Amino acid sequence: MKIVAEMSLYPLKDGPVPDIIAFIREMSEQQGIEIVSNQLSTQLRGEFEAVTGAINRCMRKAMEASNTVVLVVKYLNVDLEIGRAPSLTPDG
Repeated sequence: MKIVAEMSLYPLKDGPVPDIIAFIREMSEQQGIEIVSNQLSTQLRGEFEAVTGAINRCMRKAMEASNTVVLVVKYLNVDLEIGRAPSLTPDG
């Protein structure tokens, strides 16, 4: 089953930007997923096992490297294109 996940990582310490960049870099190296990042979140697309496995592996590494981090993830069980903005009209 193909899914899409949207996630945001929040390191709870001073200077979180390097931790977020490292997390996204690690995520982009995972096999079997498409990844798109912007200023607010990162979206993943792929087979259920590939997406959830990538999130679990990268989150474990982030938790082991940091004191406290929060990861917010939303899963959608639909195969949506993540490389472009969504259409707001039914014909788009």
